Amino acid sequence: MAALGGAWRQPLLLLLFAGLAHGASAVFVVRDDSGTACIMANFSADFLTNYDTKSGPKNATFSLPLNAKVLNSSSCGKENASNPSLMIAFGKGHKLTLSFTRNATRYSVQMMSFVYNLSDTEIFPNASSKDIKTADSMTDIMADINKKYICVSSNQIHMNNVTVTFSNTIIQAYLSNDSFSKEETRCKQDETPKTTPHPSPPPTHTSPPHPSPPPTHPSPPHPSPSPVPESPSVHNYNVSGTNGTCLLARMGLQLNVTYEKDNMTVTGLFNVNPNKTHVSGSCTPQLVTLELHSEGIKSLLFHFGMNASSSRYFLQGIELDMNLPDTKGLTFKASNNSLRELQATMGNSYKCNAEEHIWVTKAFSVNVFEVWVQAFQVEGNKFGSVEECQLDENNMLIPIAVGGALAGLVLVVLIAYLIGRKRSHAGYQTI
Repeated sequence: MAALGGAWRQPLLLLLFAGLAHGASAVFVVRDDSGTACIMANFSADFLTNYDTKSGPKNATFSLPLNAKVLNSSSCGKENASNPSLMIAFGKGHKLTLSFTRNATRYSVQMMSFVYNLSDTEIFPNASSKDIKTADSMTDIMADINKKYICVSSNQIHMNNVTVTFSNTIIQAYLSNDSFSKEETRCKQDETPKTTPHPSPPPTHTSPPHPSPPPTHPSPPHPSPSPVPESPSVHNYNVSGTNGTCLLARMGLQLNVTYEKDNMTVTGLFNVNPNKTHVSGSCTPQLVTLELHSEGIKSLLFHFGMNASSSRYFLQGIELDMNLPDTKGLTFKASNNSLRELQATMGNSYKCNAEEHIWVTKAFSVNVFEVWVQAFQVEGNKFGSVEECQLDENNMLIPIAVGGALAGLVLVVLIAYLIGRKRSHAGYQTI
């Protein structure tokens, strides 16, 4: 059983400056019965929630307040019985929960859930429902055992009608010395992009090796990693129906599959080769499906849904049925039809030059490269106005800042030159 470890604060210089653009960070601690910390977390979180009113759908935006509290229901977990969890309450009945798991080498926030109360009129004015809603999703938050996870950059977690944006984040579970470790694991968003071939990272575009999603219980030792394939080829995958084109998609696809082989947990990366892939699909008013059949892949389905009230479409489901290599005919199947990825307004297109990582299940995810997609309303077989992903917008800040600094430096040098030139003529008189 876990005891309450109330919120506390300490100076964290690294996060102080980065936090200026976001809500202030708060620190939360979960302790066991002996008073020893097992989970520590410091982060700011911004929420975007879509809800219905009598006048139509609206978006609510709010931040995790500094007076948020750790609940007594938080837990350090019990070996082979339950996993650690951090439960944070704020406002009028809102609760954010981070559930952890680990394997022999890494731990992760396996699942994140958010419970929100639509009867809170300060956040959800004029809501047509007073219900309590729940949204949840797997996350890419993971770190090596006995290291803290650090991510100063923004990291979005999509959970049905809720998007949580974390920033200035330090998290560590399974603590060994009652405080944050001196060693750290950096998130992909904080690392410098590389030009080497991409393995399977969490949802961003950098290229250090991606670990397999940690299982609920400790797994057997991993074998030596298999060679990492190069980035997949970017190709057009379009779908047409009786009324014309309903899906324009241009992207590179890579499958990240975790499975058991010879009593060991194996993670395989498989590129979808467009030259050996058959493309088909279907168009209906409420659902657009892209269906791919390729080498070893019996079927790979992408389902795009829409929200008519908010006039937005999104990737809502992925299904995979494939043969596993070198396993004597074993197959792998996975599906998830509650995704909310690649979202854009109807009539517009969604584009992301950065690599995106879409978790489908605990054992299966899809790496999407240079995606440009538009579903349902496609005019003249051409992409509509572009809505860029958050990752691309964040990446633009760096060249803008560098360009601004260079422009300022040039201006200073020019002013200094003009002043110096004026003074050099001051000692001479006209004859």
